Amino acid sequence: MSFPRLQLTGITKAYPGVVANSDVSLTVMPGEIHAVLGENGAGKSTLMKIIYGSVKPDAGQVRINGQDIQIRNPKEARANGISMVFQHFNLFDTMTVAENVWLGLTRNSLEQVTAAIVGKANEYGLDIDPARPVHTLSVGEMQRVEIIRALLTRPELLILDEPTSVLTPQAVEKLFVVLKKLSSEGCSILYISHKLHEIRELCTACTVLRGGKVTGVCNPQQESNASLSRLMIGAEPPLLERAAKHAGSAVMHVKGLNLAREDQFGVDLEGIHLHVRSGEVVGIAGVSGNGQKELLYALSGEDDRAPRGSIHMGEVDVSRMHPGRRRKMGLHFVPEERLGRGAVPTLSLAHNLLLTRTESISMPRFAGGWIRVRQLEAHARRLIAEYKVKANGPLAVARSLSGGNLQKFIVGREIDANPKLLIVSQPTWGVDVGAAAQIRGEILALRDAGCAVLVVSEELDELFEVCDRLHVIARGKLSPSVPIAEATVEKIGEWMSGLWEMQDA
Repeated sequence: MSFPRLQLTGITKAYPGVVANSDVSLTVMPGEIHAVLGENGAGKSTLMKIIYGSVKPDAGQVRINGQDIQIRNPKEARANGISMVFQHFNLFDTMTVAENVWLGLTRNSLEQVTAAIVGKANEYGLDIDPARPVHTLSVGEMQRVEIIRALLTRPELLILDEPTSVLTPQAVEKLFVVLKKLSSEGCSILYISHKLHEIRELCTACTVLRGGKVTGVCNPQQESNASLSRLMIGAEPPLLERAAKHAGSAVMHVKGLNLAREDQFGVDLEGIHLHVRSGEVVGIAGVSGNGQKELLYALSGEDDRAPRGSIHMGEVDVSRMHPGRRRKMGLHFVPEERLGRGAVPTLSLAHNLLLTRTESISMPRFAGGWIRVRQLEAHARRLIAEYKVKANGPLAVARSLSGGNLQKFIVGREIDANPKLLIVSQPTWGVDVGAAAQIRGEILALRDAGCAVLVVSEELDELFEVCDRLHVIARGKLSPSVPIAEATVEKIGEWMSGLWEMQDA
């Protein structure tokens, strides 16, 4: 019998105010695809970082191929055949895709790395241009870069932290083919995902964490989504109830929006027609990098170059208004980038409320601009409790939270503002099943209260669950809307390639 590819024994890691991992043991055999399952803040990402050498454990033992080993940094991890794709990407914005990948493959020339990227991208269906600067990429495109970089190291143990969170169903299918092939060749895979159907399809073993401790080990292929949810969060997520509701008048109306890209790697918006009415949820599906970023910037006001008359809120032309003025009119926005756009990493959760809530009645200001700090902290404390955010209080800095918990706080911050129009990008990216159900339930509650909601997501299941109507964006063009009752995965998948124009013809 061969040695385990990876064996962890008694791994413990504590931070001020929280124990991330407590006496964790885990075994992964060669060629095994092993899931690590747990709700947000359960300690999954910390454990993976320990294996990869970017975090040092306080106690415990790590064995690779039967040998005791101390992995002091990611370089040593890669030397021992370990590669990792992080949920929050490790890319330099000012460098190109090829230059970022080259940093980890310094034995090769930049030209060789560029050719290898093109080869892997074509082989695995992860389309990416090696010459593009990273700052011009969407979140989904950045994830493709991370996956390709990991595959180019030919790892013996590949760690994937939410690898499909911003991939289309077609891309997920291609990735699974790749992962199953890697597994058949002897590569072990540690797979973190909140998508239970993926774990059941792909993985043959599963370790469940709750509160930093191992609470169960199972074969997910012998479990149901409901039983995995019970193992992970102690209960099944509540079923969403969608009551039929008649939509009101248009809160936002976009007519004939044409907008040239701001940089050479962006996407031109062409002839965008869109309206979102009070009391309805409108979804936009599409492969990452097809104009979602450009459209959201135009709608939120971050890009105020839209032609006059192309974007209205009610009867008011907001095409050239900056975000602050649109926010005063009731437009609130949840961007896909949590750290750096949705929240300032080094600011506390309380002070991050001020990014979009300076006019809130519950946070009045003194004359002269002084903030009532105690009220601010009380407000943040209420949101932390209401949205079940795992954080060390309202003074915890944003970067100290897990991705899913930060997402819950940001979504809660904007929903709490009682918006007239809420625009949400990737609302449940990296969020566990219980929290995802809560966020989706809050979106439907907003809709039922008369709010207009626009959801941009690459999770088709999510769009089918919460939307009343659905558009698809492809190459900067927006499809006609289709009622959710008439939408199918196959139809939306075809439209992602721009094929609605052929069908209309």
